Amino acid sequence: MATQDITTEALEICFSEYEELLKNLSEEQWGLQSLCPDWDMRGVGVHLSGIENLLHGWSPSNPEEWPPFGEMAEFEKTSSEWDNSSFIEKTGNILEERRRELAELDETGWDTPCMTPVGAGTYGRFMNIRVFDFWVHQRDITLPLGVETNDSGVHADIALDEVHGSLGYIVGKKIGLPEGMSIGFRLNGGIERDMFVNVDGRAKVVDEINSPSVELVANSTSFIMLACGRIDPEEEIRAGRISWSGNEEWGEKAARNLRFTM
Repeated sequence: MATQDITTEALEICFSEYEELLKNLSEEQWGLQSLCPDWDMRGVGVHLSGIENLLHGWSPSNPEEWPPFGEMAEFEKTSSEWDNSSFIEKTGNILEERRRELAELDETGWDTPCMTPVGAGTYGRFMNIRVFDFWVHQRDITLPLGVETNDSGVHADIALDEVHGSLGYIVGKKIGLPEGMSIGFRLNGGIERDMFVNVDGRAKVVDEINSPSVELVANSTSFIMLACGRIDPEEEIRAGRISWSGNEEWGEKAARNLRFTM
C-alpha cells in the first residue's frame, strides 16, 4: 500500500482535477449520461462530493466501525436543492475541509483500524480506495465527453494498484484460466507496468513469469475501465487498445472478461 504522504498527494491531485472538471462542465453536460449506468454527470458528482462530506470529521473508534455512509441520503436531499454553480461552490468548501483534515492527520490516525468498502482495513487503506473511486468516476464523466485526462502519476498508480491486487480473483474466477497456465499483463500509455498471475492450485499474483501461456497488451486506462465494467471490450479490441498473444483461446477470453467490479 502507498505511504501516507503518497496517498495524500494522490488525493490532492484527485481533488484538484475533480474541481477543475466540474467548473468546465456546461449546463447541458451536467445532465448527460455518465459511464456509470445509474448516474448522470451530476449524479457522479453527488457521489464523490457526498462521500468526502461524510468523511469530514469522521475518526473511527474501533476496528468494526464503518464510515457514516448513512449520511449520504441527507446529502443527496440537500444537494438536490443546489443549482450547478452552488454545487461547485459547496464541493470546493468540502474539499478544502478535507485537505486541512488530511494535512493534520498523524500516523496513528492514518493507521487506525476500521471497516472499508472492501472489508476490514485502516483509515489509510480507505484513502487509497478513495483515490481509486475518484480516478474511475472522473473518467465516468470525461470519457463520454471526450475530455482529456492525466492518466499517469501517483493517483493513477494507486488506482491501478486496486486492480492489480484483485488479479488473482479476476484470472481465477472471471477469466477462469485453467490449472498450470499463466498470464502476463503488459500495460502501456499513462502507466507502464507488467503484472503476472500463475494458476497453481489457485490463481496467484506473482512478481514475474518468463514465458506466460498468454500475454495481454493493453492501454492502462482501458485496462482499469474494463476491470470496472465501464467500457465495451469489443470496442477496445477493435481500437487496438487491448490485444493478446500466446494461447489464442484464453487470450481472447481474458480480454473480454476483465470486469470484477462496477
